[in-house]
Amino acid sequence: MPESLAFASVEVGYEYLFDYNQSIDAEVLINDRINFYDETSTNKFNTNSVKLGYNFYFGTENPGSGLYFNPFVKYRFGDFEEVTRDNDFFPPLIEEVTTDMNTFIIGLGSGYKWNFSNSFVISLYGSIGRNFSDEVKERFQAIEFHAGAGIGYRF
Repeated sequence: MPESLAFASVEVGYEYLFDYNQSIDAEVLINDRINFYDETSTNKFNTNSVKLGYNFYFGTENPGSGLYFNPFVKYRFGDFEEVTRDNDFFPPLIEEVTTDMNTFIIGLGSGYKWNFSNSFVISLYGSIGRNFSDEVKERFQAIEFHAGAGIGYRF
């Protein structure tokens, strides 16, 4: 379902530019999914995250724009619910399984940010992170990928 992938999460953030080419950012990610994992009628993410990062911009003519790198730490909390079906039994055994998604994640992101008239901002970004929860690693993977586009207003 392309719709669920396009609207996987909503991110609200704040970036504070403390030098010409450096900033810190804080974000809240609502409905934060792992590795673009799609929800079906039997799978449901009940997860949110908070993220703190440092941005370093390269070769920018405007402060806080251009190519940047973003080391970050993130904490995800919530759970993942799924319904499993074991056809080895008659009638099939149906079970609800819940995975605790609470985990710390450390990662590195990169992107490009366009700054229009020092007020309107558009960015494309991607990141890779490592989560440290054994339960999450058993059900999903230890390495997480994230990508997106952002729009914002600088004030």
